[in-house]
Amino acid sequence: MDRTILDGTILDAVVVGGGPAGATAATDLARLGRRVVLLDRAGRIKPCGGAIPPRLIRDFAIPDDLLVAKIRSARMVSPRDRAVDMPVGEGFVGMVDRGPFDEWLRVRAALAGAGRVTGTYLRLTRAGDGPVTVHYRDAAGAEGALRARLVIGADGANSAVGRQEIPAHARMRQVFAYHEIVRTPPSGAFEGARCDVYYQGVLSPDFYAWIFPHGDTLSIGTGSARKGFSLRGAVGRLRAATGLEHGETVRREGAPLPLKPLSRFDNGRDVLLTGDAAGLVAPASGEGIYYAMFGGRLAAEAAHAFLATGDARALAQARRRFLKAHGRVFWILRMMQTVWYRNDALRERFVSICRDPDVQSLTWDAYMNKELVRAKPAAHARIFFKDLAHLFRWVSP
Repeated sequence: MDRTILDGTILDAVVVGGGPAGATAATDLARLGRRVVLLDRAGRIKPCGGAIPPRLIRDFAIPDDLLVAKIRSARMVSPRDRAVDMPVGEGFVGMVDRGPFDEWLRVRAALAGAGRVTGTYLRLTRAGDGPVTVHYRDAAGAEGALRARLVIGADGANSAVGRQEIPAHARMRQVFAYHEIVRTPPSGAFEGARCDVYYQGVLSPDFYAWIFPHGDTLSIGTGSARKGFSLRGAVGRLRAATGLEHGETVRREGAPLPLKPLSRFDNGRDVLLTGDAAGLVAPASGEGIYYAMFGGRLAAEAAHAFLATGDARALAQARRRFLKAHGRVFWILRMMQTVWYRNDALRERFVSICRDPDVQSLTWDAYMNKELVRAKPAAHARIFFKDLAHLFRWVSP
């Protein structure tokens, strides 16, 4: 990269974290003509099922060759091992491998004009009312520094930037996710165009477990916020139950997932959070890639407005616009998780609801397009009353 960036030049922004949120923010800022550096540590791969909806592929121009699989149905498995298939219908859900996918996003940021620095974030410091200094340690162990008018923290649910700058970050509630990447068996026993989702207390007492195809590998994982629950043990049980206990394990990964957007994304001065660092992960599903990239784009636009005016109030528009677009969906998903994930009896009924054609149609419409379908009020009403019937056990699962 251009060495002048490291020689005391005051940048417009430093983006800490090179996942989908940070890479998108850096790309968009560079395209807006801002001097921006993307700081990311080497070798980071987030545990993730890797699903991306058509809305993301369209909005962020993702090339087809990054898709390792195309999902055309989901299979929901209940505590009693009852399976409900939910075909996508028209179109597909893309699957990506986060290692190559994230690096492609970082390369795109560099091609747009962002500088890239590989290193581990250490801390922020300030001298009076001047720019903020980002301290980091490079791969050789030497400490470096970048000065900027703004820092965008996109460094994950345990964001070091957030812990230092946003008091609400210390109260962030999280689910811990863990998965194992396993070679796909040659027998053809696993459908390469179907995701399997397990709603079973033995595999997760408060979330779900999954087997997602990634072409020549499978992501087998689970998540839970319950302390003491063995995620590795649960994945081991799932592998044994599905005949994958002897498959080759390529790698194992774990990381926290936030459960709710923070009450504030910025410090009112020169720091703005986005992605997992801001809590932009969907409740109930744990979906984060689309929301991370959408949040990264909003962060870039808010940052651009702040840099143009010097008014730190512009930073708040990132949270306001995100909640306007997705706050209602997040609230519905949070209520769904609270109601249906409490025990196996309710999980059994939840999976039973998924047989309903109205539920399947509206679920896929909302997921694929990332918005509630307002044109089908009758279907919404039918689902509401069916949910009540299952919740109060007026019908059998």
